[in-house]
Amino acid sequence: MHPSRLLVFYAFVVWTTVLFACGTYTGSIKRRSLLVTMMKAAGDNLQHDKGVCLMAKKITDTVTWVGKVDWELNEFHGHEYSTEKGSSYNAYLIRDKKTVLMDTVWKPYDDEFVENLKKEIDLHQIDYIVMNHNENDHSGALPALMAEIPDTPIYCTKKGEAILRGLYHKDWNFVNVKTGDTLDLGTHQLIFIEAPMLHWPDTMFTYMTGENILFSNDGFGQHFASEDLFNDQADQAALYGEAMKYYANILNLYSPMVTRKIDEILAMNVPVSMICPSHGVIWRKDPLSIVKAYQKWAQAYQENQVTILYDTMWNATRRMAEKIAEGIKKADPTIVVKLFNTAVDDKNDMITEVFKSKAILVGSPTINYGFLSSIGSMMEMIRGLKFKNKKAAAFGSYGWSGDSVKQISELLDLAGFTVVNEGLKMLWMPDEKGLETCEQFGEDFVKSLNA
Repeated sequence: MHPSRLLVFYAFVVWTTVLFACGTYTGSIKRRSLLVTMMKAAGDNLQHDKGVCLMAKKITDTVTWVGKVDWELNEFHGHEYSTEKGSSYNAYLIRDKKTVLMDTVWKPYDDEFVENLKKEIDLHQIDYIVMNHNENDHSGALPALMAEIPDTPIYCTKKGEAILRGLYHKDWNFVNVKTGDTLDLGTHQLIFIEAPMLHWPDTMFTYMTGENILFSNDGFGQHFASEDLFNDQADQAALYGEAMKYYANILNLYSPMVTRKIDEILAMNVPVSMICPSHGVIWRKDPLSIVKAYQKWAQAYQENQVTILYDTMWNATRRMAEKIAEGIKKADPTIVVKLFNTAVDDKNDMITEVFKSKAILVGSPTINYGFLSSIGSMMEMIRGLKFKNKKAAAFGSYGWSGDSVKQISELLDLAGFTVVNEGLKMLWMPDEKGLETCEQFGEDFVKSLNA
C-alpha cells in the first residue's frame, strides 16, 4: 500500500475506534456503512491488507470471481445469524463466445460491485445474467447493474422472477428456466438444476460443462471471509466448523430436500471439478468432500454429545446444570458434555451444538408461572429447525409454582424430541443432597439414551 494511503487508512481506523468506543455508532450495518463511506473518501482503489476491496480473481481460464469479501460482517439475516468470521458474496464472470455474470452482491456494495465489474469488462459485453437465488444478499446489486445494461436477459426460475419483481418492482427481461434447460455459451454449456427450498423456493444450481463447475449458490456455502478463495488454502477445522454452522442453522429444516437434490445431481453422472457457492470459499480440492458431509448431516446427524442449555437468575439452575453434567460424565466418560447459558452464549453456536448432539437438557427457573425469555427464544429456534432422532429432558429451580420444567418438557415434545422423563425441579437453592440428586439425574439420563 502506498505510504500516503496507509496514513489515511490508519487515521480513519483510529477515528472510528474512538467513535465506536464512545457509542456514537451502533449496529453492524451502521459500522459497515461508515467504513464503506470513509474508504471511498480515502480513495476507491484503497486496498485492505486482507482484501476488503478485492476486485477480481481468476478461477479458471474462463471463470473469474468478481464478488465481495465482507470482513466487517458480524450479523446476518438481520440479527438472526452471527458471523464472527465475516463472509463473502460470491459472483462469477464467465467468458466464452458469450459472456455470463453469475449472481451479484449485497446492496451496501452495489456501486463498488458495478465499478469493479467495469474495470474487468465493458458491461455491454455481458450477454446474460444468471440469478441462482434472489435473496437480497445475492440480488442487491442487480438494480444498479440493470440501470447500466437494462435489456440484458436475466435467467432465473419462475419463482425467482416473482421474487425479483416483489423486491425491486422492475419489469426486467426475465427468462425462466427449469431443470434440464441449457444455455449455450460457445465452447461450454450451462445446465440449470432447480433446487427449491435450499433454502428459498426460487433456488437453482447451475452446472458448467467443460470446466465441470457446479455453481451452487447457498448450498455448500459458509460465512467465512478469507483472503484466499479456495478450500485447500483455508484452516480446515474453522472452514468445516462454519460449514456445519451454516447447515445446522439454515438448511437442517430442509434435510429431506438436501438428500433428494444431491441424489439427483449424482445421478446425472457428470464430473464435478469445483463447487462455487455464493458464500465463503470455493471447493477446489476434493469438492465432493463437502457433498459427502451434507449427505451425512442430512441424515438426522448426531455425535456422542449431550448439550445442556440453561438460564439462571440466582445460580440455582446453573448449579443444577453443572451437577447434571458431572453425573453424565460419571456414567459415561466418553460422552462430550457442553454447557451453555442461553442468555449469554451465541444462539447460532448453541444451535450447532444441538445439531451435533444425540440428546439435550434444557433448564430454567420458574418466573411468572413460566420460564426465562432466553429459553423461550432458544426453544422457538429449535422447534423451527425440526431436529430428528434426539432425546431430551428438562430441569430447573423454583420458589413456589415450579411450572417451568413441565412447560419446557412440553415444548421439547412439540419440537420433535423424545422426552425421556418428567424432568427435575428443585425448591430454592439445591443443598448437598439436592446436588447429589442432580448428579444422579445426569447418570439416569445417560441410561435412558441407551434404552
